[in-house]
Amino acid sequence: MGSSGRWLAAGYRGSRVLAPRACYPGGVVTAAERLFTYDDILALPEHQVGELIAGELHVSPRPALPHALASSGLGHFLFGAYGLGGGGGPGGWWILDEPELHLGGDVLVPDLAGWRRERMPTLAAAVHAEVVPDWLCEVLSPSTAGLDRAKKLPRYAALGVAHVWLVDPNARTLEVYRHGGEAWIRVAVHAGDVLVRVEPFEAMELPLGRLWEL
Repeated sequence: MGSSGRWLAAGYRGSRVLAPRACYPGGVVTAAERLFTYDDILALPEHQVGELIAGELHVSPRPALPHALASSGLGHFLFGAYGLGGGGGPGGWWILDEPELHLGGDVLVPDLAGWRRERMPTLAAAVHAEVVPDWLCEVLSPSTAGLDRAKKLPRYAALGVAHVWLVDPNARTLEVYRHGGEAWIRVAVHAGDVLVRVEPFEAMELPLGRLWEL
């Protein structure tokens, strides 16, 4: 697929099992026996992240350190330039790390999310957001890449998210997607240690190599 080709999700190959939530280590718990609710997420151990997508409970482990480094580094850069308007950045955004989103009956936890302040002037005094973000970023790991690509990307498109980034610390790549109506348009793929301008944050150069430094 070329850099401007339309993205089509491959089949998600994560495990599907029915098991008591307290002993389920990760993957998918289906709703074949009952409807999962937010209470099931609250009952998960603190070291696991729960998401509800189309009636399924998806449970993921906490990320490894390279994943956390990429997410923290990117969030720090964007928050400074676009959240605070520092370093000559334009500001005008809310940039949040791992916000909990309650959208269309689903509960989603992206690695990073951004809202233009013209669309969301203030942050609600709540533990979750109910406004669809303008931009989302998922940092891929071996345990979550299938979920991110095959489940969450299509859901983000259906919700009307305008931009999505996929960051892969192992491959050292940044994939850039723009909502194209019926499908995601892959705008670009950047790799390695380069300076890039990436929509919707093209006003500032992003030092991509900073995301991989250990």
